[in-house]
Amino acid sequence: MKVMIVDDSKSMRMIVKRTLKQAGFDDMEFEEAEDGTDALAKIDACNPNLVLCDWNMPQMNGIDFLKAIRAAGNMVNFGFVTTESTPEMRSLAQEAGAQFLVAKPFTAATFQRTLEPILG
Repeated sequence: MKVMIVDDSKSMRMIVKRTLKQAGFDDMEFEEAEDGTDALAKIDACNPNLVLCDWNMPQMNGIDFLKAIRAAGNMVNFGFVTTESTPEMRSLAQEAGAQFLVAKPFTAATFQRTLEPILG
């Protein structure tokens, strides 16, 4: 399974990868992107099964990245991993086509609970 992690913080991308492994998702291959623009340039070649994306990033934020890939017809499983977790943000994410929003800080159990229904 290929997972694209989109976050402007390299250390946060590493934490997400480590936490996914702790959650038992050992069979994941990772592609990283540092913002929405970088992710948009990589997504077709990477062809991920899942995108985990931060909301606030330079160049192109997460919600604009999600809208761009959905407009292009890409229906990849998509979720936000972000400090932004207000009801308004959750609603915006869902309307744009995100399947979930995981609030930072997160745990391995949070990823297990969130991803198991989506990834089967």
